Amino acid sequence: MPIPIQNFFLDPDDQGTLQAQIQELIAQGILSGRFQKGEKLPSTRKMAQHLGVSRITVTLAYTELLANDYLDSKGRSGYFVSENAPEPPQFEAQKPKEDLIDWNRAIGQKFSGGFLENRPSGWSGQPYPFIYGQTDATLFDHANWRLCAIKALGARDFSALTADYYDQDDPQLVEFIARHSLPRRGIIADKTEILVTMGAQNALWLAAQVLLTQRRTATIENPCYPPLLDILQQSRCHVETVDVDAQGLDPSLLPTDTNVIFTTPSHHCPTAATLPLSRRKALLQKARELDALIVEDDYEFEMSFLAPPSPSLKSLDTDGRVIYVGSFSKSLFPGLRLGYLVGSQPFIREARALRANVLRHPPGHIQRTAAYFLGLGHYDSLIKRLSKTYQNRRETLENAIEQYGLTIAGRAAFGGTSFWMKVAQHVDTRVLAHNLLERGVVIEPGDTFFATHQPKSNFFRLAYSSIPASKIEMGVKLIAEEIAKLDLNRT
Repeated sequence: MPIPIQNFFLDPDDQGTLQAQIQELIAQGILSGRFQKGEKLPSTRKMAQHLGVSRITVTLAYTELLANDYLDSKGRSGYFVSENAPEPPQFEAQKPKEDLIDWNRAIGQKFSGGFLENRPSGWSGQPYPFIYGQTDATLFDHANWRLCAIKALGARDFSALTADYYDQDDPQLVEFIARHSLPRRGIIADKTEILVTMGAQNALWLAAQVLLTQRRTATIENPCYPPLLDILQQSRCHVETVDVDAQGLDPSLLPTDTNVIFTTPSHHCPTAATLPLSRRKALLQKARELDALIVEDDYEFEMSFLAPPSPSLKSLDTDGRVIYVGSFSKSLFPGLRLGYLVGSQPFIREARALRANVLRHPPGHIQRTAAYFLGLGHYDSLIKRLSKTYQNRRETLENAIEQYGLTIAGRAAFGGTSFWMKVAQHVDTRVLAHNLLERGVVIEPGDTFFATHQPKSNFFRLAYSSIPASKIEMGVKLIAEEIAKLDLNRT
């Protein structure tokens, strides 16, 4: 019996190419048992007309399913469900009628309730997205990334694609990090001192798990990178905070019981303050006196379009007490989830073993694609293009902020992609963000960045990595208008 054409439809919200969607549509019908072996599919012409796609698209989908034994072709008779097609499950899937588990008792440790991203869903569709750390599709090098991904799928790189990297990393990627990325920060390391991670956040988690126990104390900056606070709380260590000033972390304020110091010296998160060289040296000296380790998150040094970045702490370290965290996710795109740890061999050995237990390793294809993109020079070209664009956007944003009387509380000395903003004490930036969203403006309220029980609610982050320069002035004008409304309502 032929399968009725009405069984086939495309969901406009589905992802992937039309060919892939048609393949999935037919394969799912076979795997679910709806399409039986020997049943005839609609002709390519009828299917194309019904779905509103080209006939060649349907033909290619049928051909791929034919190659995978889902379909048979019988000359001019058409396409049929193959006798060798995968068998549908011999049982009926069902959902439990009632969940009788007391999950409050069953769950041994809760991880929800911590930091949630400040950006609302659908932020990218808003006209004025002042959102940090997201990729601007108009700036990304789509063509060369695609070519590198295809190259990484070639037969020559089959082992890189399929190998189990639990005890190592992609050698080409590690070589690029060791010979290109790290020397730019004044760091020399061999491959046994480098570990590829699933982004900087994964690197911070690995460091916390390896270095901290319930009897040890971690000291962090306040305000800070919000997920770091969650990571430390989950490790159950003691957490101390040090308020930052216009120059970042003050080493003289570090608690005497500190075992591990987490810091973002080159571009403090979120104030963008840059730790001066004198404080970097003082921090290393203080860590030596406390016999403490330092985890340096150097997440945005590439965006140095105003001045060269300050030397990394790791480059000044003569004791081996600094563990360096780098990331490609910020400079390429956050969905890449590719970063790295640099530290002494004993630490990297333990971090690698922990990584292997948790996620084995970052996917080989992603590592090799990134290695090609970096090694062939596309990465440096992208950074150059981003820097030029960000410099223009920064100048536009600074001028707009001055024009409409807003206050910058912190900015990076060498460039960066955001400003830390301050409003009057009585203005709650979460309310401000809610009101602005109704006018198409997206900002990040600052309260979630504070590690104390009484966070400050009159700060917010204003980033320019995701918004065109042409939209910046109007966006800032709308922000100023909403702040003025909140002031007026108070009086």
